[in-house]
Amino acid sequence: MLIRHDSCWVITDAAAGNQRQALALAGHLQLQLRHLILEPRAPWSWLAPRFTPGGTFALPADQRALLAPPWPRVAIGCGRAAALFTRQLRRWSGGGCHTVQILDPRIDPEHWDTVIAPRHDRLDGRNVLTPLGSLNPVDEDWLADGRESCPTLADLPQPRVGVLLGGPRRGIPLDADYAQQLASRLLARQRIEGGSLLVLASRRTPAAVMAIMRAMLAASPGLMWTGREDGPNPYPCVLGWADRMVVSPDSVNMLSEACAIGCPVHTFVTVPLQGKLALFHRSLRDAGLLHDLDATPPPRQPPLRETGGIAAELCRRIAARV
Repeated sequence: MLIRHDSCWVITDAAAGNQRQALALAGHLQLQLRHLILEPRAPWSWLAPRFTPGGTFALPADQRALLAPPWPRVAIGCGRAAALFTRQLRRWSGGGCHTVQILDPRIDPEHWDTVIAPRHDRLDGRNVLTPLGSLNPVDEDWLADGRESCPTLADLPQPRVGVLLGGPRRGIPLDADYAQQLASRLLARQRIEGGSLLVLASRRTPAAVMAIMRAMLAASPGLMWTGREDGPNPYPCVLGWADRMVVSPDSVNMLSEACAIGCPVHTFVTVPLQGKLALFHRSLRDAGLLHDLDATPPPRQPPLRETGGIAAELCRRIAARV
């Protein structure tokens, strides 16, 4: 089989969180990257990654030529749709491509060379790596770049409190009532200690939530970003300048990235968390990385930075096969 040994394919769907994890890992491998955003058709999309007959016919006609030799030395997928193609690449390449799947593929991990699934997925196997949180690009250089791109945030009063808002998910209402309670608590603490509030929406944040946050926090120093109408997303800037972070409880990715900064991270939970998300929160709290909104933790805490270590182990496994 024809293998290009200096190449790494990153395969994802259009979900920003999946892309972020896969690209963060691939960036450590020092290989030429090719990012493929692939969306399988039905019925493959319904049954991925279990249903593999048909090969590239799972893709729309205009995408099928993207999956052709020379095959990469490494293929990294994230998400269920990508798992369909990373699973097949192992066979198409005759085993010459080291296939990596991020997140639990919901079938036997032996279909891939390496599976990376967070501990709260409770996935076991000889080829499974289990970080505490999600993979991400946050390190000292990334934070420094964020500060350099937005130097004016340095002029905001301290403590600069970054506020990251996700969206509702099953069992977790992120609605108008949540927004009112959160804004009230943020203002109460600001009245005591001063500082500024840097509030960012995500793609999943309801418009009504941001309307309430904007109205209630209008008199507070800081910034409010709800979408492209407010200009470029200042997410790296906020993480780079934050003295403390407040993150809604719904997003593993946002909580993981906030915990990678090295500043205290808080969350505001209004209903009991369930299942894997509850396990993840408990692991962060047990490690001293996550605190209640009203808690007073130390001014700094060890950053949760796992991507480099996972990448180093992946490189060792790839080299061991040569």
